[in-house]
Amino acid sequence: MRRIRVIPTLLIQRGGLVKSVKFKNHKYVGDPINAVKIFNEKEVDELVILDISATAERRPPAMVQIKEIAGEAFMPLGYGGGITRLQEIKDLIGAGVEKVIINTAAFKNPAFLREGASYVGSQSIVVSIDVKKNIWGKYKVFIQNGSINTGRDPIEYAREVERSGAGEILLNSIFHDGMFSGYDLELIKSVSNAVGIPLVASGGASSMSDFVLAVEQGASAVAAGSMFVFQRPHRAVLISYPSQQELKEKIFSREFPG
Repeated sequence: MRRIRVIPTLLIQRGGLVKSVKFKNHKYVGDPINAVKIFNEKEVDELVILDISATAERRPPAMVQIKEIAGEAFMPLGYGGGITRLQEIKDLIGAGVEKVIINTAAFKNPAFLREGASYVGSQSIVVSIDVKKNIWGKYKVFIQNGSINTGRDPIEYAREVERSGAGEILLNSIFHDGMFSGYDLELIKSVSNAVGIPLVASGGASSMSDFVLAVEQGASAVAAGSMFVFQRPHRAVLISYPSQQELKEKIFSREFPG
């Protein structure tokens, strides 16, 4: 039996906490530090912070804010956004970030992944792969916060980033993002079967039943955003997380292969 990580994902845009639907229509939902403090109280397994405006604005990680977040977080922290240089990886690790999450730079410069993995170890290098189906129903990898279609097949690309030194993949379904429609199980299964490194499923979770389905298809961990920051049906902001007892009863006590 293996321990399944349940990971809240927080999106930062120009310093504020936001949530998206299909990587668009960003809604401001509050201050990141307040959310981190609440997740501390909820004893979350791990936390992911993604600055979705850094790459588009061609700026490096906002280290002052990251240090503040890392100083408040009692759980392992992953950060992504604007990372293009080895020195930035060094600075993030020095600030208390356990996992560095790379998206656009990983696609444009695979050698950067090898450089980063050589410095901090593959276990601290995560590649975020954003995927959407094209008009012919084929999965394609997108970069720069889902704005650029690379034309690459996610299975082939996942194998490539594994060879380049990634120790984990954060797999995001753009179409399912913020929709409360469940994960893209077909995508999870195909990519997880293609690689030997852990895969974190993201995009579409609405309940713990979705977590179970994702893990059954090969995910090593599950991530969610809207499920942990919105109260439905009107999407009122409410930072939440299942209790440890709920997680134990519905997920941790289950036996999954692997």
